[in-house]
Amino acid sequence: MTKNRIDQSFGNQQVESQERERRIRDVFNKVAPRYDLMNDVMSFGIHRLWKRHLAQMANAGTGQTIIDLAGGTGDIAIRLARPDNCVYVVDPSIAMMRIGRQRHHLPCIAAPAEKMPFSDASVDTLTIAFGIRNVTAMEPALAEMVRVLKPGGRCLILEFSTPKWWLKPFYDWHSFRVIPRLGGWVARQPAAYQYLVESIRKFPDQQAMKALLEQAGLLDVRYKNLSFGIACIHTGRKPAENQ
Repeated sequence: MTKNRIDQSFGNQQVESQERERRIRDVFNKVAPRYDLMNDVMSFGIHRLWKRHLAQMANAGTGQTIIDLAGGTGDIAIRLARPDNCVYVVDPSIAMMRIGRQRHHLPCIAAPAEKMPFSDASVDTLTIAFGIRNVTAMEPALAEMVRVLKPGGRCLILEFSTPKWWLKPFYDWHSFRVIPRLGGWVARQPAAYQYLVESIRKFPDQQAMKALLEQAGLLDVRYKNLSFGIACIHTGRKPAENQ
């Protein structure tokens, strides 16, 4: 391949990446005012149980520095916050964080997953709930998550996944027929929720996501299915300095 073709290919990838980033940010800016309400309607409130489970598994400790990445309105962050730790909500959507600031006073930082303004090895625990599938580029985002974690630090990812075979037909029907209509009725943004449903369908299944986390350099990578695999919590830790 000639240098001109390489440059052109790289340029096309940059344009596609920028367009995806713009589209994702636009989606969340539009749905921000009714995002939490839509989550309640779409999941029949079960998403709150999933997030509580994530927070319990995170087991936020004394003196920890914690990032809730793609933290949006802060509904995970407020479950992790203690008087003796420091929790940051990090999200590229200012509109989402603005909604959250009406409920909490945690520090909010506008930044994408691929470029967080934190020093190397400065974070004890990093959580991300229903946000990893919306990063602009998966591998750079995972690499950045590993970069900011301290040796031995933990990463916990809550995301939609692939449900059991017997549940999948009903789940697909609900996702593609019901959710966009609810998005139009409740959030007045049917196109935005059509995108979110499509992003769930394209997301790696449990084993594929486990492999991506291992390739990113995390150890002890495990996953725990929730609601028969509709959602899943992936966990891993950054290797200690002597590993």
